[in-house]
Amino acid sequence: MSDPGDNPEAEQGPHTELGPELAEGPKMEGGPKMEGGPEMQEGPEMQEGSDMEAATDADTGSSEIVEQVRTALRGVSDPELGLNIVDLGLVYDVELEGELARVTMTLTSPGCPAGGQIMGDAKQAAESVDGVTQAEVNLVWKPFWTPDRIDPKVRAMMGF
Repeated sequence: MSDPGDNPEAEQGPHTELGPELAEGPKMEGGPKMEGGPEMQEGPEMQEGSDMEAATDADTGSSEIVEQVRTALRGVSDPELGLNIVDLGLVYDVELEGELARVTMTLTSPGCPAGGQIMGDAKQAAESVDGVTQAEVNLVWKPFWTPDRIDPKVRAMMGF
């Protein structure tokens, strides 16, 4: 039996047979920033129980806009699960640099068929906030999403 570390496909979990279009990532013009496929940049370090809702900008005006972006992102749902991306725990971070909102997020799996739609909707939602003229959506795979990231109230409602 070979060592799983010798098999690059073993790292992708159950979605090992990605077509070339998924392995490279969806092609989107003028949409969210997506670099490569499953080997993407790492997201911010998350510790269990950390406050992922905290604004990353100390300036009061900017932190209000960051919270407004988070609120707007609650209007973006995963069409397969019917839950918004914030409560699902897919949004890891929102930062504001001037009028540019940077949303760092993940998807439920690298082969998520609705990934392009979700990321495009997230970009539009962030850009709909007053004070944001441009949004950049960065897709990350680390830390990998698990159902433990779902908001505890939503998890309880779902019976988890």
